[in-house]
Amino acid sequence: MKERIKELVALLNRYASEYYTKDNPSVSDAQYDKLYRELVELEKAHPDLVEADSPTHRVGGLVLDGFEKYQHEYPLFSLQDAFSRSELDDFDRRVKTEFPQASYLAELKIDGLSISLTYRDGQLVVGATRGDGTIGENITENLKRIKDIPLSLPDRQTLTVRGEAYLPKASFAAINDKRRENGQTEFANPRNAAAGTLRQLDTAVVAERNLATFIYQEAGETGFTSQEAVLEGFADLGFTVNSRRIVTSSMDEIWDFIQSVQTERDNLAYDIDGIVIKVNSLAMQEELGFTVKAPRWAIAYKFPAEEKEAEILSVDWTVGRTGVVTPTANLTPVQLAGTTVSRATLHNVDYIAEKDIRIGDTVLVYKAGDIIPAVLNVILEKRKQQPIMPIPDKCPSCQTPLVHYEDEVALRCVNPRCPAQLKERLIHFASRDAMNITGLGPSNIDKVYDAGLVEDVADLYQLTVEQLLTLEGFKEKSAQKLHQALSASKENSADKLLFGLGIRHVGSKASKLLLEKFADLDQLMQADTEEIADIEGLGNVLAQSLKDYFATAGAKQLIEELRQAGLNFTYLGKRASAHAALSGMTVVLTGKLTSLKRGQAKEKLESLGAKVTSSVSKKTDIVVAGEDAGLKLAKAQELGITIQTEEWLANL
Repeated sequence: MKERIKELVALLNRYASEYYTKDNPSVSDAQYDKLYRELVELEKAHPDLVEADSPTHRVGGLVLDGFEKYQHEYPLFSLQDAFSRSELDDFDRRVKTEFPQASYLAELKIDGLSISLTYRDGQLVVGATRGDGTIGENITENLKRIKDIPLSLPDRQTLTVRGEAYLPKASFAAINDKRRENGQTEFANPRNAAAGTLRQLDTAVVAERNLATFIYQEAGETGFTSQEAVLEGFADLGFTVNSRRIVTSSMDEIWDFIQSVQTERDNLAYDIDGIVIKVNSLAMQEELGFTVKAPRWAIAYKFPAEEKEAEILSVDWTVGRTGVVTPTANLTPVQLAGTTVSRATLHNVDYIAEKDIRIGDTVLVYKAGDIIPAVLNVILEKRKQQPIMPIPDKCPSCQTPLVHYEDEVALRCVNPRCPAQLKERLIHFASRDAMNITGLGPSNIDKVYDAGLVEDVADLYQLTVEQLLTLEGFKEKSAQKLHQALSASKENSADKLLFGLGIRHVGSKASKLLLEKFADLDQLMQADTEEIADIEGLGNVLAQSLKDYFATAGAKQLIEELRQAGLNFTYLGKRASAHAALSGMTVVLTGKLTSLKRGQAKEKLESLGAKVTSSVSKKTDIVVAGEDAGLKLAKAQELGITIQTEEWLANL
């Protein structure tokens, strides 16, 4: 019996791979169904013999309690965007300066959701969303319901792969047909439908919606030498890879490829929003490295945004958490990139003046980066006799006179007690990338603020369950959960708290760099401007903004209130001791390492106090050269920089 179950699992998985990933089935649907029913009956009779990679796991009935956070072993970086040929040429020049012989792989940019799949000993153990690139959500059970994702790999392989989950256009149409028949709201576009599907707690819903994937990258160490070889290897392992790609060293050929794909875009079975160009050599990718935000060896060309005409009916002026007052146009509704758009940003008062935008104008509307609706320009031949747009001189929230600084394009409310700013600061503080307080979204912020229970972020930690129960929509369970989430957030690493304070120019990456350097908020507050500005990637503007903030009486009072509430002020990530062996030194890794993974080597160097960079310059102190080290080693020798071996690093 056990042997027959194993035989059926192997057969059915092979037939499924032929059907879903190779589009070349070797048996009829009837034959597949007959074998599948036999397996179902055998598993019912012998539940103790069910295989981990059985295709029956792809259907039916788990109802999940929720999704756990998942920390990616290898961060998922976003890509630098390009919107013109000249930006692609700039990218090509940067790469060719270091590697004149470099070639590129250009592939379709799928408009879906980024996923990560981890296999151990050949079994799929974790499937996760991208999240913020460092922490995503574990949606393994949902991803198991996508039929072209292998549940097991040959040769008991251990690896992590990256890809895109998407909803084919045919599946999207079928879902909306069904929702229309049931009187439900239709999904706006396939990407939204895919996102909603992967957030389902009922796995049976995921199974019936027929999502699909394209896998395109392996995380961590790889046995391949090129991006093209990675894709070919993935196909051999049973993953679905996109065959529409080219390898070339010519940016002219890549531009021709882009134009060709753009003409056939609407005829594809799935949505795309651009072309991704990667350096094909994995060794060169490793040498080129990363910026704080993105790899230096890849770029994403985004197709020109769709444009539609709409009339401006009115303009709303809203106040953000930093006091910037932003104009938003209310429009006659138009269909744009798969969604109905009735509002679009006007950016700022300088933009309105430059474009001479007026209420009543017919304008061209587009989606900036295919995400944010924006007004491109006025269609002057359709203008009537409407007056120049009135610009507010008082804050729409608190009526304080607005300021327009000479070095800024924005109007700004400088009242620190402005109610709109306070709400926005609370929303930012509770957001995922900051303190990540589950259950404290904008609607609940409105409730606690409007009830007079909070005025600043420190007040959140004085909320009681009894107070929450007085608010509309809160029951005992939801009040308890929010109170517990607030308590749990007190233990967050101090960089999350620093980012949550919403200090101008201090983003999440900068917050981490600052706390890696100064260890806790108290030391950071005592640091001088020069010490802060010396941190690579930060600079004088951020340093001055930080010092100005901590010098205010309001900030000092808020910090003390947060301290009294019991929030953690210490950085909980890894940082080097000031007396570490390589403290203050700049180190570059080059070539292939044999005893350590590149990530492990970087982590070790940083734990010893080194700053690890990707390019060799006069500021470099040490170059660690592995096997087949190339141009970086030659440059280091030319500059007289100390060269060390991997053995030296291992023995430190």
